[in-house]
Amino acid sequence: MITGRPKKPVILPQEIREQLSAIVNSRSSPHGLVRRARIVLLAADGISNNAIAERVGISHQMVCHWRKRYLEQGLSGLHDELRPGRPRSISDEEVATLVRKTLETKPRDGTHWTVRTVAKDSELSRTTVHRIWQAFGLQPHRQRHFKLSTDPFFVEKVRDIAGLYLNPPDKAMVLCVDEKSEIQALDRTQPRLPMGLGYLEGVTHDYVRNGTTTLFAALDIANGQVLTACKNQVHYTPTYASWLNQVEIWFNIITQRAIRRGTFKSVKELIAKIEQFVAEYNSNSHPFSWTATADSILEKVKRLCQRISGTGH
Repeated sequence: MITGRPKKPVILPQEIREQLSAIVNSRSSPHGLVRRARIVLLAADGISNNAIAERVGISHQMVCHWRKRYLEQGLSGLHDELRPGRPRSISDEEVATLVRKTLETKPRDGTHWTVRTVAKDSELSRTTVHRIWQAFGLQPHRQRHFKLSTDPFFVEKVRDIAGLYLNPPDKAMVLCVDEKSEIQALDRTQPRLPMGLGYLEGVTHDYVRNGTTTLFAALDIANGQVLTACKNQVHYTPTYASWLNQVEIWFNIITQRAIRRGTFKSVKELIAKIEQFVAEYNSNSHPFSWTATADSILEKVKRLCQRISGTGH
């Protein structure tokens, strides 16, 4: 015995069936749209709503909903409806006021605004402040450090060194020479705890100083190897511009990989570690890719000077 209102049959023209089949077989179509297209195809094949719900894995009510949507609106009915969403709770003027406050003022009792303090001062929620700061890229809690060179021959030295990197002289060795002074041989007061699944490597906060050493290095820009010999061809970097020296890149590498997290019971042990790292590094070295021209460096310095002009620097 059949009860309830009889379902209106779903009849698909061949063209519509082909379009629905293409949606179902597509790897780029949204999952929801694929499921709705499959519901319509199964309904057109005479499958009951209960059987469709079981095959597709959704409720009987949802099958009825999308079947009805297709019968009333066609293919367009299978796409998501635009939801109006909640109306904005903050005006454009309030947004502009918050941005100006963040950029141009400071709290009376601090050096910079935080989400909590500016929200309280502006009578806005912390979530709203955080969302606006994210949208405008505002990060008053962070700083980026800089140091401008006061070398009177800064421009000439930048062109000299960048020119060496980009166009080294024929049959000559270009070395970036510098020193890393006061490297400490540090040992922890207790043995370190090894890293494991679900927890980090553990080290004691305090340590024992076992002396210091100074590392001299010369980076061959042609092959990336670090050498210990010095050559007469020396080009001095401008003051406060050690970043022009490629060997500084290597100093950062050895610090991160071999020194900072190491433990050394003596200076001799520290030096042995440095020498071991240099030998292994040189066995698989490669030159650093230097692409900055003197003009691009000076243009960047120019932009920085324009940004800080009038700030007292």
